[in-house]
Amino acid sequence: MSHTPGGATEPTRPPQSGSDSAWATGGVMFAGVLMLVNGIFGIFQGIAGIAKDDVYERVGDYVFEFSLTAWGWIHLILGILVVCTGWGILKGSDWAKAGGVALASLAVVANFIWLPYQPIWALVSIAIGVFVIWALCTDERPSTL
Repeated sequence: MSHTPGGATEPTRPPQSGSDSAWATGGVMFAGVLMLVNGIFGIFQGIAGIAKDDVYERVGDYVFEFSLTAWGWIHLILGILVVCTGWGILKGSDWAKAGGVALASLAVVANFIWLPYQPIWALVSIAIGVFVIWALCTDERPSTL
């Protein structure tokens, strides 16, 4: 515990070892790359859904039923946002870290709803999103604001 000028005590964090810091930095860098790649694949998914409505199998009665063209637009817009945020993470922008967590969370939910259309790819995308959220939330580098 450390004492502040007002006499209150604040918890102190133990100093990070070099390897912990390297893992955190590497995890964030990898999360940025994964967001770029996943966003590009999302853009391709979106283009495929918009350009040709019969690319993906139609699902019968499904609670979260949208037209495949609507799913195409959802994936295209989300993919563009994820690519921009991934690029921001690689550049070290503070806004990108918070935006990355928010967009990765949104992408996890969208891919969960997308499961009946492309189950394997949706599960892979969910796993990537969970890793990105973990990596960005556990990074303890000081903010540059």
